[in-house]
Amino acid sequence: MVTTGKNRRRYSGKIVYIGDTTGERGREWFNITVEPDGTRTLRSQAEIDDAEINKTRVLREVTYTLDAKWRPLDAFVRITVDDVFGGTSWFRFSENMVECEGFTAGEGRVSQKFPVKSWPRSFGAHPVVCDIWHLGGWDWSNPARLQSWQAIMSSPLPNGASGPMIGTSNFSAEYLGDETVTVRAGTFPCKHFAFPLHGRFSPEHIYYTGDTDLQFVKIRWDYSKTTYELVEIYDWADGKKV
Repeated sequence: MVTTGKNRRRYSGKIVYIGDTTGERGREWFNITVEPDGTRTLRSQAEIDDAEINKTRVLREVTYTLDAKWRPLDAFVRITVDDVFGGTSWFRFSENMVECEGFTAGEGRVSQKFPVKSWPRSFGAHPVVCDIWHLGGWDWSNPARLQSWQAIMSSPLPNGASGPMIGTSNFSAEYLGDETVTVRAGTFPCKHFAFPLHGRFSPEHIYYTGDTDLQFVKIRWDYSKTTYELVEIYDWADGKKV
């Protein structure tokens, strides 16, 4: 990745959602800025053309910031479902509280405060880039290959097409080892994880590269019959593909 300004790093890319029977059924653009203190902000636009699960079209705009420990700080989520406004909300996280201020088509004006016992470890805003970021707090000093924690979610639906409002998930991840993965953006040494999803759905298989940025490479989820693949990754220094 590249250094710009006062040690600020920036990178961006594109992910496509490839259905087993439908071909390309969605896409996601992301732009990430990493500040000198390790704080990082994601700006994402995701489109789902046809959901094999929920049969709905979704447009999602997300701005999401984490600290150097990969803990969520704040987020903005806006969704359109079947070309109709669904909701827009702002989330804020701290060591004892999660807050949400928003407006949704179903609930109207929303103001939530959800007490927590410690700073939330991860937040699901529903861009697939954020699926990788659930693993930012993985405890590599712990030899256990299966770890669990409570995550905050903006929607309980697999495609994130509700709310956005505060929800919780008893999250688990299993480390399956290192693999080399080839996608349209290139070939990368990856960490391979599975999200068991507590028996509700088939496991989601996650592949990312890098220890500093946890860069998305691929997700395979049999439940949605979809492979999510990195097709472009750009270096902001010269506008060329990495």
